[in-house]
Amino acid sequence: MLKRSFTAVVERNVTFQGRLETEPYETAWAGEARWFIHVLSADPNTTLSISSEISPDGLTWCPHEAAPVSRMGPGLLSLPLKMLSPWQRLVLTAQPQADAVKVIAYLTLRE
Repeated sequence: MLKRSFTAVVERNVTFQGRLETEPYETAWAGEARWFIHVLSADPNTTLSISSEISPDGLTWCPHEAAPVSRMGPGLLSLPLKMLSPWQRLVLTAQPQADAVKVIAYLTLRE
């Protein structure tokens, strides 16, 4: 049997300061996931941290057990996830005093 996979662009060219929570995404069928964040523009000294939140209903959220991942400046980073819940969302955090950060967020899912 062929396993399913899917990639969703959850946020495209979004600019934010401080904290961004992506729109929830239903992942009940998937066995594992990976978030990819393409940092299009950011000050080279700005640290961006990403973490995942999970939910049983898409309304109430708690942190996923995966450790946050961070990087400084533009580039690509990813956060692998196992033991998914029915709903996922990504939380991106930049230092409060940092300039705006522009990103694209992808969620890849696999059975």
